Amino acid sequence: MRRVALIYNPFSGMSQHRRAAIVENIAALFEASGVQTRILATTSPGSAATLALQAAEDGCDTVIACGGDGTIHEAMQGLIGHPTAHITAIGVIPMGTANALAADLGLPNASLKAAQMLLHADPIRMPVGRILFHDVDGAEQSRYFIVAAGVGVDAHFFSQLDPRLKHRFGYAAYMVQALRLWATHTFSMFSATFTGCDKQPHQHELSQLLAVRIGNFGGMVRKLVPGAALGSSTLRIIAFKTTSRLHYLRFMIAVWFARHTYAHPIDVIECTTVDCRDLPHSPTRHRVEADGELLGYLPARIKLVPDALTLLVPQKVNSHITDPNSR
Repeated sequence: MRRVALIYNPFSGMSQHRRAAIVENIAALFEASGVQTRILATTSPGSAATLALQAAEDGCDTVIACGGDGTIHEAMQGLIGHPTAHITAIGVIPMGTANALAADLGLPNASLKAAQMLLHADPIRMPVGRILFHDVDGAEQSRYFIVAAGVGVDAHFFSQLDPRLKHRFGYAAYMVQALRLWATHTFSMFSATFTGCDKQPHQHELSQLLAVRIGNFGGMVRKLVPGAALGSSTLRIIAFKTTSRLHYLRFMIAVWFARHTYAHPIDVIECTTVDCRDLPHSPTRHRVEADGELLGYLPARIKLVPDALTLLVPQKVNSHITDPNSR
C-alpha cells in the first residue's frame, strides 16, 4: 500500500463535522506510516463509483471506503471490469449503520484500529456476485455485490426502511422494521430456477430469496448461512418456500438467538446461478436489492463473477475467506 484514496459520504450517519474529522485522523495515520493519502467526499448517490475509478486511474493502488456496506458497494462498481481492478485493491473502514462486510473481515468498529489493521492486510483476489435486474421502465441493469443480494420480502424491507430512523437509531431500526414488515406485509410468491454445480436446473416458488456471500454479518445476525464465504465459487441461497407468518417469525427469532437451522420450508440451496421471475398473472411486481441498496424489479439473474476484485483482507482472517469451517 503506497497511495490510498479514502472515499466517504459526508452526509451519512453522524454529523458532517465529526465524520470529516474521523476521516482526517485516518488519513493522518496512513501518512504517518508512509502512505500517500487523499480524501474524496461523495457528492451524490453513485458518485463513489466515479471517485474510485478516478483514484485508480490517477495511480492509487488502494481505494478504501469509509462507511457502511452501501459505500463499498458503490465504490466497487467503478473498479470491477476496469483494467485497474487488477492493480487497485479495495478495503473498508466501518463507519456505517450496517457494517456486515467489515464484521466478516474481523475489522473493529473503532475506525483508527480498523485502519491500523488495513495497513498490514493482504490484497486477495475475490469472486463477487452480480445481479441483473430491470428498472422501473423495464430496461435491464446490473450491479455487483459482495455481501448479499435479495429478492422479494428482503428487498421490500429496504424499500420501506426510513433513512432518518436508520441514522438516528442505528441497528435497532432494522429490527423494528423487520417486525413491522412481518406484521403488515402481504407475502406473495415468485418463481426461482436454480442451476447448481451439476448444471441441472431446479425450479421453486418462493416468497423470499437471499444470496449470501459472507460468513458473518455481525450484530444479532452473525453467522447466517453455513458454508458461505467470500472466496467461495458458489452461491448460498436462503430460499423461503412459504408465505406463513409463523414460519417467518420462528426463523427471525431463531436467527437472533443463533439457534436457526435449515429445513423445508426454509432451505439453503447451493448453486452457481439463479433466475427469478414474477409468476404469470401475479399482481405483485417483486423488488430486488444488493448489499442493502434497493435496485429494481424482476426478472433478475444472480450469478458469480470469478477473479473480479482485489480485496484488502486482514491477515488473521485469510483462511476464513476460503474455508469457512476454519472460523
